[in-house]
Amino acid sequence: MSGELEQILLQLTQPDNAIIQQATAQLKLAFKDPAIIPALCAVMTGSQNPQIRQSAAVMLRMRVKKHWKKISLDHRESLKAVVLQAFQQETEHTVRHSLSQLSAVMVKHETPDRWPALFTLLNQSTKSNNPTDRQVGLLLLSKVVESNPEPFKPHYRQLLQLFGTVLQDLDNPTAMYYCILTLTAMTAYTGTEEMNLMRALIPRLIIALKHLIKADQGQASDAMEVFDELMESEVSIIVPHIAEIVHFCLEVSADTTLTDSLRVKALSCIAFLIRLKSKTVLKQKLLNPILQTVFPVLSAAPPPGEEDPEDEENGDEGDTDNESPKHFAAQVIDTMALHMPPEKLFQQLMPLTQVCLASENPYERKAGLMCMAVLAEGCADHIRTKLLSSMLQTVCQSLSDNNQVVRSAGLFALGQFSEHLQPEVSKYCAELMPLLLGYMSALNQAKIGHITKAFYALENFMENLGSEIEPYLPTLMETMLSALSNAENLKLKELAVSAIGAIANAAKEKLVPYFPPVIESLKGFLTDTRDEMRALQTQALDTLSVLARTIGKDVFSPLAAECVQLGLNLTNAIDDPDLRRCTYSLFSAVSTVSPDCLSPHLTAITTIMLLSLKSTEGVTAHLEEDKTFVLLDDDDDDDAEGDAILDDEGADTVDPDTAGFSVENAYIDEKEDTCDALGEIAFNTGAAFQPFLESSFQELLNVSNETIVKTFILGISQACLKKIIIIKLPSIRPSAMQKLLGVVLPSFLEAVRGERERQVVMGVLEAMNAVLKACQGEALQSPGRLQEISQAIRDVLKKRTVCQDGGGDEADDDEQQAEYDAMLQEFAGEGIPLLASAVPADTFQPHLNELLPLIMNKAVSRPITRPVSGGRACAGKLSNRLLPVLVAGVRDSDSEVRNNSVFGLGALAQAAGPLVAQDYPMMLSLFSNLLSKEQDRRVIDNLCAALCRMIMSHMEGVPLEQVFPALLACLPLKEDMEENKTVYSCLAMLYSQNPVSFLLRIPKLSYVDIKRYDNVGHPETQNTLVMLLRDVAQRHSQKFEGAVRSLPAEQKMKLTAAVSQS
Repeated sequence: MSGELEQILLQLTQPDNAIIQQATAQLKLAFKDPAIIPALCAVMTGSQNPQIRQSAAVMLRMRVKKHWKKISLDHRESLKAVVLQAFQQETEHTVRHSLSQLSAVMVKHETPDRWPALFTLLNQSTKSNNPTDRQVGLLLLSKVVESNPEPFKPHYRQLLQLFGTVLQDLDNPTAMYYCILTLTAMTAYTGTEEMNLMRALIPRLIIALKHLIKADQGQASDAMEVFDELMESEVSIIVPHIAEIVHFCLEVSADTTLTDSLRVKALSCIAFLIRLKSKTVLKQKLLNPILQTVFPVLSAAPPPGEEDPEDEENGDEGDTDNESPKHFAAQVIDTMALHMPPEKLFQQLMPLTQVCLASENPYERKAGLMCMAVLAEGCADHIRTKLLSSMLQTVCQSLSDNNQVVRSAGLFALGQFSEHLQPEVSKYCAELMPLLLGYMSALNQAKIGHITKAFYALENFMENLGSEIEPYLPTLMETMLSALSNAENLKLKELAVSAIGAIANAAKEKLVPYFPPVIESLKGFLTDTRDEMRALQTQALDTLSVLARTIGKDVFSPLAAECVQLGLNLTNAIDDPDLRRCTYSLFSAVSTVSPDCLSPHLTAITTIMLLSLKSTEGVTAHLEEDKTFVLLDDDDDDDAEGDAILDDEGADTVDPDTAGFSVENAYIDEKEDTCDALGEIAFNTGAAFQPFLESSFQELLNVSNETIVKTFILGISQACLKKIIIIKLPSIRPSAMQKLLGVVLPSFLEAVRGERERQVVMGVLEAMNAVLKACQGEALQSPGRLQEISQAIRDVLKKRTVCQDGGGDEADDDEQQAEYDAMLQEFAGEGIPLLASAVPADTFQPHLNELLPLIMNKAVSRPITRPVSGGRACAGKLSNRLLPVLVAGVRDSDSEVRNNSVFGLGALAQAAGPLVAQDYPMMLSLFSNLLSKEQDRRVIDNLCAALCRMIMSHMEGVPLEQVFPALLACLPLKEDMEENKTVYSCLAMLYSQNPVSFLLRIPKLSYVDIKRYDNVGHPETQNTLVMLLRDVAQRHSQKFEGAVRSLPAEQKMKLTAAVSQS
């Protein structure tokens, strides 16, 4: 049979489709013969044609992979012997490679202890004096260990000793390459007993990589994955050698003669190290060397005649496929901003940035602007409070630079500032909007790539302007509507549609005059079925969702049913993940305006949304090479279906040919938005959603535990779980609630302890806080649950979690920290009052005693003063220890510290009430002194709110005759609009208790800020004020009418309409 088989395999290599098809049919027939295994073995060892030998090895591998259990024991033993024999006698590298892959698949089934001849061969070849034999042995070793690392664990020490020798064999780079690949595969399975041996290998590993770079840059790039694996699995192994690794990576990054992929690998490694061990990087004084290397990479000009990818006509700032060294150099600085204290970073970074900005070289100026842009997210507070004016001035100047590359970078920086530096950046509206409108006036003349960046900056800036956008609204909408009607370029229309969404977020009801033409354009786009319209349709859905939320219920409600049907039609007709996610967002938006419109369609809507959560579409399995004959073995047995590869315990194992998985971003985004929309729809439709709660909850749990996308959507899906738990509270059985909590809370705690991404942990903490707030003591019924949550909060406050670099290998006595680390601690601190209010004070007291010193350390540096609001008895016990800290904070020179301390005192008074009555005179005196000299409006707003909290909690302790006029003199609030809720609740309480006395204390009703009744923030706050004014209008009409008479006609009409509604 072997002769016939070799002839068939030879025919498969012929350049004739008819011959290939005939040979394929013959091969499939041959595969049904049980003698196929020995026949393939004979061809693999006896053919004179290396291509045929390789094909036989590939087919044997497929046969072993799919049908190991059907291969007779005699054939298995024979195969084991033949493979090793073939491997020893083979001279062609490609055939050896396929033989090593065949051995790797066999090791999945025949563990090393059941294949002693394999060990003998590995031992002899890897220690041979012949360099080629060592290469071949290490090739085989790398494949079998990578295939199944765990069974080799008893031999790890022996292997590591071997590697110590191989890594010094500098004249044999191929042997070093396979050695490093094996080390990479072993790393995740290394135990504590091997760590010292691995640690000792790091210096030799670096030297070996340097020599490998000279020999084969492609292999060197693959081999550098060992650092990623070490950092991912056992970062403590490399901590003593961080300086050596950083200097090696910097050397590679700076060498422009090396390939981009190798330099990118080195820069990526540096960024990863900074993310995991930023404190060590700072402590070992590595920040300056990194910056000195990264800046030349960031400012390098592209080769003559070329452009940087983001500057090309179709370039995109958000292009995730940009794998250039320059792109990763910016990522290194971005990572620094996210993980290092701003004070330490800016001290060394800003001089380099200033030199770039002053350069004659446009690419150096671009580098300076890109650097400022990527700092905006991680160092937002530092820039807002200390550098915003000067940095904005620099960016504005760049927008008139004579080089478009620089102007584009300036637009990107402005977009980043607008996104991350709110609300302060919006104060520069008068300076920035004319510049941006200037760009918009030349829409049809400029290149679309540059205009895209202008829209990016404009959108991010406009979105947060609020009422400040009104003077610019006519010009903006004229420009956008003109683009929708006249522009031939679909990309320009897409940008204009997106911009209208941003305008709507700011203008809200003021956009009503422009609503009809906008809606007509959107409908036209959404009913056009051409494929080239897909991106425009997706954006149109997104903008339609924004309009539903902002334009006003009365205006949008008539369109709600049509929008739901439109969305269902689109999801039925078009299979596109971006289109689906935007449709789900539209359903979610409609549920806020007209939930009844969704109710008849909830079955259809939840069905398609849950299918999106279940779907594995977009998940790609990356297969090893040599798949030439992958179709030949598909259906060689009628009963092949379901013949899974099983290990000894009968568990499914990963396909040996699968090198890994990737998930397309569009499908990740779809799952994120589906989770978010599902929760909001459930919340808004209420009882109508009850039949779908259980299935929705279960599918969300599955998403949370889905390993392929867990990192991306953990926070989103768990926030949705939170919403569903809150919805289910009124009707759920206690036992079922405990079952849900028993799944959700442990998953939260596991993520807090072990998740590496701080943003994910912040989302989890926020979700956990929401569950605690909704479920109260019910969430803590499980034995030990209170202790576990308290411990998790304590770990975050002590910076001991994985995402805080909490490895315990270095001291952290530095008060300065990255802003995101401070935000993370704030999220954790907000859980303390929720715990305190959920259990009796005596039960929580032991936990509070452990947490209190940590709270006090943070109390005035960040608003972690909320723990004082965790119940009256608890707050009373806190007061003696917190008061001195907060009082000192009120006198601090830093406005943020003063602001947080004033808030803390108000919260303490609100929570403790009469228990701190003896301290009221001191607090009032402190506030009076502060008010006489305070210039910061946010501090004054918080002072007003603190006084109101004191009044509401213990009115008898406040001399209203003196305090109330001083309070009214500071109204309306200017900065911290969230505190309007506190202020107007206090005013409503005082009025309800004694209307006559209240009005006597207000000589002019306008003190209550009736001119701003429709601009006080949250609808609940607005309702409180309207109810107050309505009662005044009914009981004291003369006084009310006198105040209203002084208002402008439009405001007078609005107010009169509001208070006259029943």
